[in-house]
Amino acid sequence: MSTTQSERLRALLEPLVSSQGLDLEEIEVDSVGRKRVLRVVVDSDTGADLDRIADVSRALSAKLDETDAMGEGEYTLEVGTPGAERLLKEHRHYVRAVDRLVKFELAEGGELEARILKVDDDGLDLEVPGVKGRKATSRRLAFPEIEKARVQVEFNRKDKKEEEA
Repeated sequence: MSTTQSERLRALLEPLVSSQGLDLEEIEVDSVGRKRVLRVVVDSDTGADLDRIADVSRALSAKLDETDAMGEGEYTLEVGTPGAERLLKEHRHYVRAVDRLVKFELAEGGELEARILKVDDDGLDLEVPGVKGRKATSRRLAFPEIEKARVQVEFNRKDKKEEEA
């Protein structure tokens, strides 16, 4: 049974990332001409600030230097977070997106844009924004109904603290 390079890298690096209190979200190896880039995406329930990313980057670099996991030749290691418009794939991603606006592609077809209010084992409680002055409505969405979900960037949303003041 053969494993891909990404699977071997995940097996090698995931315990190290976990020991830093982070989740290993994604590993990607790209070749651009003769250059290779290893992109590692990490996150946690409380986020990952620059200091934590720097710490895990140093630890990963040291681990990769002591193994032949990347094979011969030079490569660049990039460690970062999922970004603002992250794709939601795992249960923990939905939990981390509570209070965020998300665009859903539904399994039955169509799209829905709504704010995640609550996440449980079966699905999501959502608030669907009202259109043209109408009130927002509540909706329940089970995980099997979701084909794809991506967090949306909001530039004009007020913080809860501002709304409560």
